[in-house]
Amino acid sequence: MNNNYYAVLMAGGVGSRFWPVSTTNNPKQFHDMLGTGDTLIQKTFSRLNKFIPTENILILTNERYNDLVLEQLPKVKQEQVVLEPAMRNTAPCILYAAMKIQKMNPNAVMIVAPSDHWIEDEQAFENDVKACFDKCEKEEVLCTLGIQPSYPNTGFGYIEYEKEAPSEIKKVAQFREKPNLETAKDFLAQGNFLWNAGIFMWGVNTIVNAFKEYQAEQFKLFENGLSCYNTAEEQDFIAENYPKAENISIDYAILENSKAIYTLPATFDWNDLGTWGALYEKLDKDQNQNAVVNGQTLLEDAKGNMIRTNKGKIVVIDGLEDYIIVDKDDVLLIYPKSKEQDIKKIRGQVQDKFGDQYA
Repeated sequence: MNNNYYAVLMAGGVGSRFWPVSTTNNPKQFHDMLGTGDTLIQKTFSRLNKFIPTENILILTNERYNDLVLEQLPKVKQEQVVLEPAMRNTAPCILYAAMKIQKMNPNAVMIVAPSDHWIEDEQAFENDVKACFDKCEKEEVLCTLGIQPSYPNTGFGYIEYEKEAPSEIKKVAQFREKPNLETAKDFLAQGNFLWNAGIFMWGVNTIVNAFKEYQAEQFKLFENGLSCYNTAEEQDFIAENYPKAENISIDYAILENSKAIYTLPATFDWNDLGTWGALYEKLDKDQNQNAVVNGQTLLEDAKGNMIRTNKGKIVVIDGLEDYIIVDKDDVLLIYPKSKEQDIKKIRGQVQDKFGDQYA
């Protein structure tokens, strides 16, 4: 293992489109969404731990999930859990984590990765990350892993890279917002567009210098805490100062400003598991294209359904086609797959009518 390799797992999101399994108190990254025996954060940690030392993996999350992280990742010590006292998007927490790592090891290269994505070919993932690490160790560049689009998805941002780039790792021309369907089709036709998976690699000095150049106020705010980081004084400094940070994503803060960004088209399979429909695509199906997690089923005239219950529960369905059926504690969801993007809104309505404990 290379002691200069570090990882930051982003584990603070709620995953509201996976309601009612994913809730504010227990989000999707802490659930075994595919019925494999491991939660998403456990799978992600294990994948990174194959080539990054255990003690070099930081978990970036909200204060309310501290106990969940320590419970699910027993190898992790409390000092590896970086807690946000307030929600401020991805830029402030990445700068905070980078400064902590820089103080530990100024020669470090780090990966920032979501904790809730699904990757099966873990060796290909490792090879791709190491290729980017090598570039980041030799050059002052920012790298990202882009996913080869399999269809014109309108739910992802895209990375446009320079067509004439001769090397395997391509120079990024620009990041593009989530497109409409026609624009997405045009992106695919051009052949030099990738899905932005939100997986980034860089040297700690490079990313900190980028903040110093493009986000001077943010940089100054966190620079004031350098003497406190990785000490007993850190928590008090962060509690007082973190809420002052600007609410801004790493994409807007740094990536759209930097002139030294590169992307490697990923050689591994990838699914962001952003919705019940995305999960459905990853699961094995029966002869009628029903996907089942945990439950035991008796199905008649049922086709194309996504069914998830508590382990061992018997589910009887007759006459439903292309529905999401989720039974979780005090909530039963029966909802058309075609309207899955509305689940986030429904969750809010349930919260307003029945209380926070159901959301």
